[in-house]
Formats: sequence, structure tokens, C-alpha cells
Amino acid sequence: MTAIGLLGGTFNPPHRGHLGLALHAREELGLERVELVPAGIPPHKAAGPEPGARMRLAMCELLVADVDGISVNPIEVAREGPSFTVDTLDELHARDPDEELTFILGADTARTLASWRSPERVLRLCDLAVAVRAGSSQEDVQAAIAALDVDAARRTRFLAMGPIDVSSSQVRERAAAGLAIEQLTGAAVAGYVTEMGLYREG
Repeated sequence: MTAIGLLGGTFNPPHRGHLGLALHAREELGLERVELVPAGIPPHKAAGPEPGARMRLAMCELLVADVDGISVNPIEVAREGPSFTVDTLDELHARDPDEELTFILGADTARTLASWRSPERVLRLCDLAVAVRAGSSQEDVQAAIAALDVDAARRTRFLAMGPIDVSSSQVRERAAAGLAIEQLTGAAVAGYVTEMGLYREG
């Protein structure tokens, strides 16, 4: 069995908080690798300006370039239609049934599992690794998961890491104002944002 972590999201844009979460999850959970999985078409309306799936994928690849054990999986960008997590998990299991998948997500997102497409199947196809974030307690997440699948509660890990102090909306706001974002995204992503003129007002 190969233990793989999946960190899904819009990544609009990806930033060092995403990379830090992926690295921490890989180390704490003993995963062979963690794959960033940018959504092709987010099921819910994307927050902020949308540069397009291909550009978000390119920025993810720049973020993790040369980082051992962290990669990018383009599965959702390549698939037509809304990017539902259950479809991604089904496709990955069909490709390699021997992979043990752990879906990595923030507590605020974990609390919304009941609103996902086929949440019970999601919980049967993967373990969960949850990073607690401000405004969402571990108890809230446990209650939301247990309401769907009691067994899944026993397969949920809460990552022992501090809160992530950077967000994609913060990066977009700084870019729109013409402020430096390299400290939040790394040089490669910041250079891409500048080169492509992303998130600039007007």
C-alpha cells in the first residue's frame, strides 16, 4: 500500500500556507507524497478574480517545484464539468486500488462535508487529515463528520500544527494594490502573477 495525501482547493493563487500544510501533513502522517489537486471548475462560485484553471495549475506547479515529496495532480483540471471530490477519489481508486488516500483540508471546510456531493462515499474512499483554523473547533468538525459516518470519525486525524496565517484572498488583495506578494507565495509564483498581470485592479 502506498500512502498518498491529497490537498484539494481552488489555489487562487497557491501560497506558502498551502505548501506548509502539505509538508507538515506528509511528515506527521508518514505519507509517501502529497499532491496538490487544483479544482478545474470549482463546484461553488470561485472567490475573487478567476485567472482560469490552467493558470492556477501552473502556479501550483511553480509553488512545489523541486520540493521533495510534494507534487501537483492535474486530474480535476483535465476532467470536464464541476470538480467534485467524490469523482476525483473514484477516478484515483480506479487507477490504483492499492493507494491509501488521505484528504487534507482545513477545519472550516471539513465542517461543510454534509453539503458535498456524496459525502458518505467520500468518507469511505479516504481518510481525513484536518488542520484546525480560527473559527472552527475540533469539536465542531468531529460532530459534522460523525453525523455522516461514525466510522469516519475514527479515521480522522487532526494535524498538530499552528494556524495558517496567509490566505489566497490576502494575496489577491496585495496584488490588486500593487504590493509585493513574494513573502506570501514565494518568488516563482509572485513572478508569474506579475508576468501575467493577474489580480491587478482594472
